[in-house]
Amino acid sequence: MKQKIESLISNVNSFIAENADHAEQLRLKYLGKKGILNDLFVEFKNVPAEQRKEVGLLLNDLKNNVQDKVNTLKEKFEQGKSENKKESIDLSLPVDYKVLGTRHPISIVRNEIVSIFSKIGFVVSEGPEIENDWHNFSALNFPPEHPARDMQDTFFIEKNPDIALRTHTSSVQVRVMEGSKPPIRTISPGRVFRNEAISARAHCIFHQVEGLYIDKDVSFADLKQTLLYFAKEMFGEKTQIRLRPSYFPFTEPSAEMDVSCNICGGKGCNVCKYTGWLEILGCGMVDPNVLENCGIDSKEYTGFAFGMGVERITMLKYSVKDLRLYFENDLRFLNQFESAY
Repeated sequence: MKQKIESLISNVNSFIAENADHAEQLRLKYLGKKGILNDLFVEFKNVPAEQRKEVGLLLNDLKNNVQDKVNTLKEKFEQGKSENKKESIDLSLPVDYKVLGTRHPISIVRNEIVSIFSKIGFVVSEGPEIENDWHNFSALNFPPEHPARDMQDTFFIEKNPDIALRTHTSSVQVRVMEGSKPPIRTISPGRVFRNEAISARAHCIFHQVEGLYIDKDVSFADLKQTLLYFAKEMFGEKTQIRLRPSYFPFTEPSAEMDVSCNICGGKGCNVCKYTGWLEILGCGMVDPNVLENCGIDSKEYTGFAFGMGVERITMLKYSVKDLRLYFENDLRFLNQFESAY
């Protein structure tokens, strides 16, 4: 058996293949399920014990030689094919440009906002864009005479004044509070509608991301640190924020948050009205009436809420001075975001 294996090793080393098919035939002949090596390993069981070490080494040499030979031959023929292909390329043909797809800048920033808050435990909640009065107004502590209920601000459904296009994604927060128990930590991104004049700073359709956190012993300090973390993650470590007292029916106390304008570097421009600051969101502690309306014990739980316009943040992030560009589908504008994801 020893001489037989040595003879086979010699045959493999001297084997010459004319093409890739010959190399494959060599592989199957020796390494296939019904190949020579398979038969030799069966025969190896009958080799005397004192010869097994030597014969076993020869068997491994044969196997390795076959594998090396096959690999060498295949690389040789594949390299030859690639060289032939290169020679066959017609350099006079026009270039086939691959057009890259891109996300809309609003989608890019919305996804980034969601990613930032997901890092600190906020989950995404979604709801309908056509809402009833309870979820859009009443549960959020809007009194019947509140100006937001007026036709000047809200798109009501003509045949049913109790139904309207949602004016904020706070309606989603109401649904979350009604359907789950604290602790609640959620953000609600989505499209909202308000009957406003279209300008460089406002539109009748825009996008919001609203956040809600309800648990025991939640304080205004928790709200401030959460928003400071967001601002630095979104606009950079040097970003500053300021909170100004404000009023919202569903939070008390309430505040509006400004960030230092990175379009003008705080020097003043038409976007920040030459103040160096740009308002990006409203926030506050959830009013106890809202908690009670949604079936949550306001004596045991507290919470904070915030809401931001995605368009405004996108304006800051990409130094865009006219909000209308996001809705006009001008390719000269949208193509600038081809490398964004």
